[in-house]
Amino acid sequence: MEKYIVRGGKKLFGTVQASGAKNAAVAIIPATLLSKDICTIENVPRIKDVEVMVRILQDMGCVTRWIQPNTLRIDTRKIHSHTVSYESTKNSRSSYYLLGALLGRSSKAKVAPPGGCNFGGVRPINYHLKGFEKLGAEIIQEDGMVAAKADQLVGNFINFDKVSVGATINIMLAAVKAKGLTTIENAAKEPHIVDLANFLNLMGANVMGAGTDTIKIRGVENLHGCEYSIIPDQIEAGTFMVMAAAVKGDVTITNVIPKHLEMITSKLRQTGVTVLEADDSVRVISDSRCGPCKIATAPHPGFPTDMQPQMTTFLSLSKGVSVVTENVWDSRFRFVDQLFKMGADIEVEGRIAVVNGVEKLNPAQLYADDLRAGAAMIIAALCADGVSSIENIYQIERGYENIIEKLNSLGADIKKITVPEDGDEIKLIS
Repeated sequence: MEKYIVRGGKKLFGTVQASGAKNAAVAIIPATLLSKDICTIENVPRIKDVEVMVRILQDMGCVTRWIQPNTLRIDTRKIHSHTVSYESTKNSRSSYYLLGALLGRSSKAKVAPPGGCNFGGVRPINYHLKGFEKLGAEIIQEDGMVAAKADQLVGNFINFDKVSVGATINIMLAAVKAKGLTTIENAAKEPHIVDLANFLNLMGANVMGAGTDTIKIRGVENLHGCEYSIIPDQIEAGTFMVMAAAVKGDVTITNVIPKHLEMITSKLRQTGVTVLEADDSVRVISDSRCGPCKIATAPHPGFPTDMQPQMTTFLSLSKGVSVVTENVWDSRFRFVDQLFKMGADIEVEGRIAVVNGVEKLNPAQLYADDLRAGAAMIIAALCADGVSSIENIYQIERGYENIIEKLNSLGADIKKITVPEDGDEIKLIS
């Protein structure tokens, strides 16, 4: 078993670079299947979720090669399979994008339900499947697999009752080569939706309106390969911003798009933290205990649900009472049980958490329930004056590239160790 050992109580100072956006990468990599050609993608984060997706493409017959540390070349010309097993998908939620990509490529796909983060149950993909049916696909669910096939995908009007990032992406992938016009109403507007649209258009697709409520896709017969660079990761950047604020540090995060961070910046400023913006960087300065604020998560451009655990942890050390409302996912406050171990005072009722700030958090043995909860545990451990451990770190490494190296470069003291099942001895990894 691997875990992190964090010696907290140290301030963070210096400069750190945000990696490429996880949520864009895991959509763009399967999108290369649509081209039957070679694509070169730059600024790809070397994280577990990307490793899983690349491995799946290799199993299908794609030839992949890292030609630079963060530049991936993918040749999709000779894929020989349209089936993705549970063993391949169990550790990655984004594997469901292979349904849309394979449908768009050859009008057939068979994919096991996705794994990844679990916020209180299996993530439904009903909107995805209903959208595929609107495009003319027949959906069959059997033996734990989802199969989709069509003689010819045909554009249609698709209106989501509720904004869904995953469904928006999947329908975009399926529709780019469908006959005629597809209109997605109440579409998600996140930055990685726009990034995917830009990538598809560079391959020769005709996607209009990405970043607005209405996306229109006029189908084309063929797509070609291209070279593309993924946008910076707003959630990783936001996580470092909150870390700096929580430990009363002074950190500059580079390779960012400040506009993508506006809601995070706004909430930090409300608590008294100084945030200075430049063209492609943000600097976070904090030298005193923060004040309270109210947060309600919402689809973009609202406050991102993927930053809620980090901000809730930060607010647990505030001088007053904060209220955090989770409007996107059920059961996303499970991580609060870990903060209780450290002396936090948080009352959770359904989707609302009342955070009564305490002066300090105590070190503890912690567990990463999911990716962003894992980031929150790192923040809590950095703030606690003593040594904490964090288990289930696979979840953290699904979405944060070189997290130990980046934090230690800022002055943190965090190590990765492996503990044998009998627990008799510990081996240092990094």
